[in-house]
Amino acid sequence: MIIDVHTHLNNYHEGIFATVEESLVKLQAAMDENQIDYSLILTSYVVNVNRPSVKQVVEAVRGKKNMGVVAGISYNNFKLNDLIEIHEYLKEGLLKGIKLYPGYEPFYPYDKRLKIIYDLAIEYDVPVMFHSGDTYTPKGKVRYSHPLHLDDVAVDFPEMKIVICHVGNPWIKDCMEVIYKNKNCYADFSGLVLGDFSDRFEIYMKNQLEEMILYAGEPKYLLYGTDWPISSMKSYRSFMKQLDLPEEKKELIQWKNAAKLFKIDVNNIK
Repeated sequence: MIIDVHTHLNNYHEGIFATVEESLVKLQAAMDENQIDYSLILTSYVVNVNRPSVKQVVEAVRGKKNMGVVAGISYNNFKLNDLIEIHEYLKEGLLKGIKLYPGYEPFYPYDKRLKIIYDLAIEYDVPVMFHSGDTYTPKGKVRYSHPLHLDDVAVDFPEMKIVICHVGNPWIKDCMEVIYKNKNCYADFSGLVLGDFSDRFEIYMKNQLEEMILYAGEPKYLLYGTDWPISSMKSYRSFMKQLDLPEEKKELIQWKNAAKLFKIDVNNIK
């Protein structure tokens, strides 16, 4: 079984427009081709013609047992109505988590303005995912997306489950320490490449993740995610096979950790 905790329905290529429904068909096709059993779809901090809203994605996915939604929130623009909408979806069980985008937006994760969002996540016991590390766009400001900033959040909100997206790449060792120190922290290794892994980079990242597991211990904190469509599902499947880990540890990473963290009923996803 494989759970991909990090996919999108966004249009990332200029000149290529697809509706939410068309993007959903493409996602399902990629899942079928690569034998992915369940995907979490993360919405953006921006809502426009190329980036669907939380409501659009929730309604498109409603009733699908092999997909869940994580609500992206804009630090710059979130309003009371956005929180009310997310609260209602959480109450209905239609959201699996919340996503924030430091780096893409200029804020630190420990900003006091975010307490209302963290309290909401704690109330409904859903993880908060944070963009971390390099940004897809050169306009991002990476000083805001360093994984060390999440140590403050983990300490101040010990009941809240935190997912450090992209293992903080390129600050993977700093991500290691935050996870090792804080038992409420997890990491996905999505979005490490644009498209496919090259042979040399695959070897480099393989060594990085194996070192992380050696340092931080039993990988009950590590989550399989791709960042599709930015990164190739096929290439990620190949990368996962290259990791020098026993099968029981690969199972933790590929689905068991995610199923527990995001409360995914793996017996009811077909």
